[in-house]
Amino acid sequence: MRLLICDYHVVFAESVAHLLSSNGYHVAGITHHVDQLLAALRQEQVDLCLLDVFFGDDSILDRLPMLHAVAPGTQLVLLTAGLDAGLLNAAWAAGVAGVADKRQPVTDLLLVLDRVAAGESVVEPRGSAQTPTSPVRQHANEGLRLAAFLTAREREVLCGLVRGDDTKKMARAMGIASATARCHIQNVLTKLGAHSRLEAATSAVRDGLVCPETAEWLARDRWDPARRAG
Repeated sequence: MRLLICDYHVVFAESVAHLLSSNGYHVAGITHHVDQLLAALRQEQVDLCLLDVFFGDDSILDRLPMLHAVAPGTQLVLLTAGLDAGLLNAAWAAGVAGVADKRQPVTDLLLVLDRVAAGESVVEPRGSAQTPTSPVRQHANEGLRLAAFLTAREREVLCGLVRGDDTKKMARAMGIASATARCHIQNVLTKLGAHSRLEAATSAVRDGLVCPETAEWLARDRWDPARRAG
């Protein structure tokens, strides 16, 4: 299935693209503005488009009729940081295939896309259930297990990686030397089994450890402090 992503947040979009590619989706491209998305849809046919509802102060809702006109065969799935009746009514009236809560782990987003790809119309409110035997959930559980071995500083570093901070910016924000920041980054990569900063950031978003929009640590209630002793 060929898919386009349109999201203002670069790290989030790249993280989602990496996750979808590793789960069998063909990511045809990533765009960061509606005009770029329209241009891409005019150039090639895709099966599914994942796009954020808001780009700064601008809403995608008024542009949905144009998107349908340009690509009538493309299923649209909207991402939003908050579900409300007005947004849902407007989305369904415009004929979107699904709406997903962006505050959910990206693993849950993958399940929404799988259901849309299977022909369902999907709205996934926050807190929706998953089957515990899901391979995606098993992967997330492994991410949580590994994250339990991160120190408080290393969790800060991982949040910085999700924000897209470089070493110097991260060091300034944390009040430490660049060399110390590099050591923390390497420790994070080692503990998460990641080969690059992008892979670590992708894993953190995919496994619900860090919020992709705010880069805040989400797993504080799901790790065992006793394992951090010493």
